[in-house]
Amino acid sequence: MIIHRKTWQRDAIMAIMADETDFRSAQQVHAALIEAGQTVGLATVYRNLQTLTELGELDSLRSEEGETLYRRCAAQRHHHHLVCRNCGYTVDIQDDQLERWIGQISQRYQFSDIEHIADVFGLCANCVKQPAK
Repeated sequence: MIIHRKTWQRDAIMAIMADETDFRSAQQVHAALIEAGQTVGLATVYRNLQTLTELGELDSLRSEEGETLYRRCAAQRHHHHLVCRNCGYTVDIQDDQLERWIGQISQRYQFSDIEHIADVFGLCANCVKQPAK
């Protein structure tokens, strides 16, 4: 078990993420820290975002472009996301049917120690209503 000590950088990142409801990139978090007067390197932000994700303090997902995005998440148990690819609106999804299916498919192919992430991208109802530009 790795013990992670408390750092001011991690506290500063969590303060930035506390009021955010949308997923943010490491670059966006870094820019917000700089704007808030914190002197912190981008590499430090990346490392701390990864650590906070591993500790379960932040959620992460990979955007359609392949960029990792982060958000402080209210859901306390394993869950997935529906993400609007236009505006970024995100809904946490906890679906026991999906979990059962993953368990069944894992058994069928004799896989164990399963970890999975299921993020679904589409358009939210508000974005569908907007006229095309």
